Amino acid sequence: MLISLDSVSKSFLDKPILKNVTLSVNDRDRIGLLGINGVGKSTLLNIISGNLDYDNGTVSAKKGLRIGYLKQNEALNSQNTLKEEIEDSLKEVFETRKAIELISSKMASAKGDKYTALSAEYERLTNIYESFDGHNAEVRINTVLNGMGFGNFDINGSISVLSGGEKTRFAMCKILVQNPELLILDEPTNHLDFEMLGWLEQYLSSYKGAVIVVSHDRYFLDSVSSDICEIENGELVRYKGSYSAFLHHKEERVKVLTREYEKQQRELEQLRDYVRRNIEKSSSTNSVGSRVKALEKAELLAKPNPKPKDLVISFPCDIEPHKVILECKDMSLTVGKGETAKKLFTNLNIEILRGEKVAFVGKNGIGKSSFLKAILKKIPYEGSVKWGGNVKISYFDQELSSLDLNATVLDSVHRKFPSKTEFEIRSMLARFLIEGEDVFKRVREMSGANRAKIVLCIISFERSNVLVLDEPTNHLDYKAKEALDKALWEYNGTIICVSHDRYLLNSVPNRIVELTGNGAVIYNGNYNYYKEHKISPAIENNQKEKSENAKEYDAARKNKAEDRKRRAKLMNLEKEINTLHSEINELKKLSDSQEVVSDYVKLSELLNQISEKQDTLDSLETEWLELS
Repeated sequence: MLISLDSVSKSFLDKPILKNVTLSVNDRDRIGLLGINGVGKSTLLNIISGNLDYDNGTVSAKKGLRIGYLKQNEALNSQNTLKEEIEDSLKEVFETRKAIELISSKMASAKGDKYTALSAEYERLTNIYESFDGHNAEVRINTVLNGMGFGNFDINGSISVLSGGEKTRFAMCKILVQNPELLILDEPTNHLDFEMLGWLEQYLSSYKGAVIVVSHDRYFLDSVSSDICEIENGELVRYKGSYSAFLHHKEERVKVLTREYEKQQRELEQLRDYVRRNIEKSSSTNSVGSRVKALEKAELLAKPNPKPKDLVISFPCDIEPHKVILECKDMSLTVGKGETAKKLFTNLNIEILRGEKVAFVGKNGIGKSSFLKAILKKIPYEGSVKWGGNVKISYFDQELSSLDLNATVLDSVHRKFPSKTEFEIRSMLARFLIEGEDVFKRVREMSGANRAKIVLCIISFERSNVLVLDEPTNHLDYKAKEALDKALWEYNGTIICVSHDRYLLNSVPNRIVELTGNGAVIYNGNYNYYKEHKISPAIENNQKEKSENAKEYDAARKNKAEDRKRRAKLMNLEKEINTLHSEINELKKLSDSQEVVSDYVKLSELLNQISEKQDTLDSLETEWLELS
């Protein structure tokens, strides 16, 4: 066991946040932590990491437990280079390595008691170094930096030139290379593209320590978690399985608890009724007494927490559009002007038909959101964009810029629909769980999630037959996302959306369109289908032209030849690496023998050999990782 919480409670300003939370974290646990915004997830993580005191209960941790905690806004030192910053996270490893080298050099000339003392210290430091997996420190740095998209960055460049998203990713790199026994990640998927997400999921799945992760990325939780812990009304409940299993298990658990509670209440009421009717009948004294004792001894089941209200989202539409909803021909998009102009993509040709649900994906910066703005004629483009007849469009802007921050929630909706009564508007807002006095608050006072709900409420009123959605789940918690997924899946109109939410991309679209610099590649399925059939970037092109294009065929053939060479090189490297591992292990065994330990000259020679072979091994493993 790494850490255990027993009946831990925490309040802020007399408001209970956590109530009698019990949780144990064991080695190799993969725990996804869920709860609506503000429920106390960060409070729990801060208690586990030792950054926050608690009011009641106990927290027990393994002695010397190393915890790595990535917060949502982790700070970096902008004065450092990337190399300095990443190596700072392994400062203890490198300092221990230097100390071992120093002692090793002293042992070469030491004798007697001095040699014995140095030998003991050498062993102590070596054990510490190995517990850090210090031999693989550089390999781990390269692996993590490559996986998180920093492979082509200048390692000697300044942290200050990184964008906000890049700084967030680099902060995660610092935590990952530390290789802590308990890894705590708060919303780690922000600012990651699909490739990075896939790498992180694989990395965490094979991680040797325990992982606790808070995330609204349901697909990520499905991939990484073996347990889900949900905080609701201050209480924590643990469920076995991934996110999808959690949805089923929670529903079943609530049903069982409710049945058991209602059954006990019926039985208790029958006992009370019997006592009331027979308390004065002397002939029933013994019978009544036994029932009174049964009532007194009954261990009352707690009443299950009332089920929180669910969002009730729907997007009705009235008019049926023509068969062809949207047609783009030879479409190109450029942002900026003059010397700063940047061509995002060219030669985009696509046709979207009535009832289709199409999601656009692609690398960050390829122009997905700009594409949506272009087809809505909000920004200029080249080529042809033609909407079909009887099309009525609603647009969800991820920046929610359509809202007036100074208006009240009620006025925001009423301005769009002046003919609607206050009762109608409040009834619709209530379906999005915006109720009571909240409708009179100004939009600027509302959370990002509630602002998104206001926009979705407006879209629901618009009754459009085409929804153009730009990252509609960005601000929502998992319950709101589930409700939105369901509404979009049931929607009878046409959907054109951009999203990084892979769970939504799996449940809603029937076509995935990947934007590339040379147009688009179309996949007739959901996200999992796209992932299975994704064309290699080396030969990626318009699907219709791919088999006919001779140049592409030659390029593909060349890439195959290069790939064969790469695989051959990998096999040779693997053989060399395995040989070196065996040699190093044999040398280590020899260095531990009594004969060598008592002969500092032989020991020094062996340690130098181990060091040289380890350097060679590190170099080969780095080369292997880069090739693979």
